[in-house]
Amino acid sequence: MLERGEPGDVLVQHRVLTLRGGQGAPLERLRVDRQLEEAMAKGPDPLHLAEVFGLDEKTAIRYADLARALLGEAAEQER
Repeated sequence: MLERGEPGDVLVQHRVLTLRGGQGAPLERLRVDRQLEEAMAKGPDPLHLAEVFGLDEKTAIRYADLARALLGEAAEQER
């Protein structure tokens, strides 16, 4: 299970650097990545995403659908 990180955590710092090839990542990209990570870790539940991140209904559904698709692809690759 994925855990939430604080900005000073080594894992979070590593992800920030690797998202942009070591150059750091824009905040929007980090925000989107965090929301998708939450959807994949807790399950693709739009209500949970809307509550945790204050997303509107359509955005939460979009993230949940994307997480569901990614989790399905990952399951297929493990076979």
